[in-house]
Amino acid sequence: MTFSSVSKMTVPAPGSDGSANSQGLLMPKLQYRFRVLFDNFGVSQPTTELTKQVIDCSRPNVSFPEIPLEIYNSRIYLAGKPAWEAVSINVRDDASGEVAKLVGEQIQKQFDFQEQASAAAGINYKFQLRIQILDGGNGAFAPNVLEEWEMYGCYIASANYNTLNYGTNDAVTISLSIRFDNAVQTPTADAATPYGVGVNVGRAIGNVASGIGSTTSV
Repeated sequence: MTFSSVSKMTVPAPGSDGSANSQGLLMPKLQYRFRVLFDNFGVSQPTTELTKQVIDCSRPNVSFPEIPLEIYNSRIYLAGKPAWEAVSINVRDDASGEVAKLVGEQIQKQFDFQEQASAAAGINYKFQLRIQILDGGNGAFAPNVLEEWEMYGCYIASANYNTLNYGTNDAVTISLSIRFDNAVQTPTADAATPYGVGVNVGRAIGNVASGIGSTTSV
């Protein structure tokens, strides 16, 4: 198969908006090319051993609860306060105990189980989480970050040390559910073309009060 025919394996688009039909499909991000970075997690530094033991993780999910407004003969909906769902991360529990140590330190920061004492304020135990999707580079070819989610105000909502089983060859794992206050999807390597959650899209929110359902640009 020649390159000219491969380039036609795409969805034909109308018009010429810079995405030519001869371009072919765009390269997708691959699920297994990622890393998770833990900033201010636990007490011991660095936290790279925890990063290397990650099995899988979920990306942030956000929802807007609806606000129904009952009106004459109809109903209108508005978007309520955004709500971030907890992120799930599964890690392997290593034989040297490094992962269990870091997880235990973070849990102890949130609540001292020995003394039955809690932290005075959220700033005393909250950490930052970064999920980076990479391009596959390694070794002499440093990986490029294709996408990065930064999550702020994180804490461990639940830690499940899972099960032991004589009948399996699987590694021991720890499942973490991490609650956070806010998330931002950082710009691409090309700063001239930022995208994603948290990026200014050129709107001045609140400058125009033109009514519900208006198509007036704000």
